[in-house]
Amino acid sequence: MLEKIFKLKENNTSVKTEIVAGLTTFMTMAYIIALNPNLLTNFGADGTKELWNAIFLATCIASAISMFAMAFIANKPFGLAPGMGLNSFFAIVVTNIAAIAGLSYVDAFNAALCIIFFEGVVFIILSLLSIREKIVDAIPLGIRNGISPAIGLMLLNIGLGSNAGIYSNKGGPFFALRDFFGALTASLAKDNMGDGYNQMVITVVTMFIGLFVIVILSHRGVKAAVILGMLVASIIYWGAEAVFFGVNPFAGITAARFVPAFGDLASTTLFKLNVKGFLDVGFFTAVTLVITFCVIDMFDTIGTFVGTASRANMLDENGKMPGMREALLSDALGSVVASFTGSSTITTFVESASGVEAGGRTGLTALTTGVLFLASTFIAPIAAVIPPAATSSALIYVGVLMVGGLKNIDFEDITQTLPVALMLISMPISGSIGHGIGIAIISYTVIQVFTGKAKEVSLLTYIIAAIFLVKFFIIV
Repeated sequence: MLEKIFKLKENNTSVKTEIVAGLTTFMTMAYIIALNPNLLTNFGADGTKELWNAIFLATCIASAISMFAMAFIANKPFGLAPGMGLNSFFAIVVTNIAAIAGLSYVDAFNAALCIIFFEGVVFIILSLLSIREKIVDAIPLGIRNGISPAIGLMLLNIGLGSNAGIYSNKGGPFFALRDFFGALTASLAKDNMGDGYNQMVITVVTMFIGLFVIVILSHRGVKAAVILGMLVASIIYWGAEAVFFGVNPFAGITAARFVPAFGDLASTTLFKLNVKGFLDVGFFTAVTLVITFCVIDMFDTIGTFVGTASRANMLDENGKMPGMREALLSDALGSVVASFTGSSTITTFVESASGVEAGGRTGLTALTTGVLFLASTFIAPIAAVIPPAATSSALIYVGVLMVGGLKNIDFEDITQTLPVALMLISMPISGSIGHGIGIAIISYTVIQVFTGKAKEVSLLTYIIAAIFLVKFFIIV
């Protein structure tokens, strides 16, 4: 049955490998389950507990349905969930709508969900008409080859930088790369982080032990290397918490509520699009917001597909991924579901690369991850005990592997190298795959025009470059 649906033999994989890959993807993505409602309610400062519960459930449900679509429509191993960066921007938009239209945060939230709905509808139409595929094709091959290593640097930056933040009596968050390794001396790092320094030491030691375990197991040909490394890292972190801080890492599970608050979802966000409130911000502002979300999400998704598929050898000789149309359609359907349930834009997660590296090649990987997200409506407290240090181990490892894609770049041709180099630095620093691609396309187009190769640039590439120029310099 599974063989017939997912064509496992054709993709050189097995049920066991796909399930392990799906679990690996889930473990690296699980942080979004609690973080998304935290961000969208300003960590509890905005709205009510009911809104937090609703967004929490919407995050799990919309993500799961999106991955089911990815599994059965596209048969691809990608995980989908509310996109980081876009959710923070969405929270800002909600606050602005509340101020402009004089609405409560909850009413403004439901008004802003209209943006997600219209964005999803636009993407469904563009996907069905294969326009999004044409946009992928309009990205120059050199830039497409550079997307995978750029995402690799982004994963390295997340793993060593922003993934495992520590708070202390001196504030925070403090991060491993910036505040621990970036300190001039150990004593200075300790002074800066205060009572959080010891926890930072445990975090750093844990992530590197997990990383080394993954590398050693992978070198020995163990297919479950990533998830085993994360497990070892988790055990070490839990043990260190218990021994050095006297903390029970599983205390939250015993006091947790495992019954989902479906009543809060139904009464707060489910099918509660506030169209009138959205239009109260003005037609031009409303259209601008939809376009902004469309541009960012489109190239974030395209970049993740191309970069991850490149690492998995899922691209053809022209750098194209077979089944791109179906994958993009699945992503678009996810945003429509998110708007109906109560979450920000669904996008394809860059953490999918961890599952691909674990051997995931078909929709069974996505299905497994989706089932775990759906189960998280009941077992979220269990998912929450996975320490960020353990997921950092996986992100760093996968990031290093993806950086290896630099071998496909022609470094002898500066007209090809410069756009890729700008993308390599801008993607991890901006935290946006789409913005990194945009900067690369703009620079590529300018260089081609002024080196006498204007006719080699397609019309659609010019249009994409113009859209990003407007996005960066005009839309506010």
